[in-house]
Amino acid sequence: MGCRYYSHNNNFRAKAYKMFDPREKIALFIDGANLYAAAKSLGFDIDYRKLLKAFQSRGYLLRAYYYTALVEDQEYSSIRPLIDWLDYNGYKVVTKPAKEFTDSAGRRKIKGNMDIELTIDAMELADSVDHFVIFSGDGDFRSLVEALQRRGRKVSVVSTMSTQPPMIADDLRRQADHFMDLKGLQGEIGRDASERPAPRQSVTARDHDEDDDTDY
Repeated sequence: MGCRYYSHNNNFRAKAYKMFDPREKIALFIDGANLYAAAKSLGFDIDYRKLLKAFQSRGYLLRAYYYTALVEDQEYSSIRPLIDWLDYNGYKVVTKPAKEFTDSAGRRKIKGNMDIELTIDAMELADSVDHFVIFSGDGDFRSLVEALQRRGRKVSVVSTMSTQPPMIADDLRRQADHFMDLKGLQGEIGRDASERPAPRQSVTARDHDEDDDTDY
């Protein structure tokens, strides 16, 4: 299925709203590490309060999920304040322990894949949601998008093609009904420069064509 691609042009916001029917029930599925990496590559921080409001204005926002893996043994995780804030401000936060190991070169590595959790939650809501919005460029989600479409659901994917290389896997972009470039959403969901930067992720997003292992 070919998707409609809306980039960061002057008409982006108007076109982006046309993707949504105000009668639709919408659910957001945010691959936290992947979205953080995409926004960082574009040079801005996500304001999650603005993000929630942006999609509440597009239809009936039924759920907003945020997925991230956490390192258990750290005395303090830099992402913990963000997790706590999201949990109290309209998001359903899904976490699991990240696995830490040392590779053959002696480098400390973190492995934290949330694909299964996100996929199960999305499929469980397939009968209740009209429009799924997945914030990730990970090509592994192409099969999920296809499965939701077979159930008659609309799926939009949010990532970016405005970086080199693009953060969005080409097969995921082509499978989605709509692709929204994160760069085009910056003015709507970006954190104001005067505000304190968002906490850093403790687990960075892997590239969409690579395995689950990331440098820490």
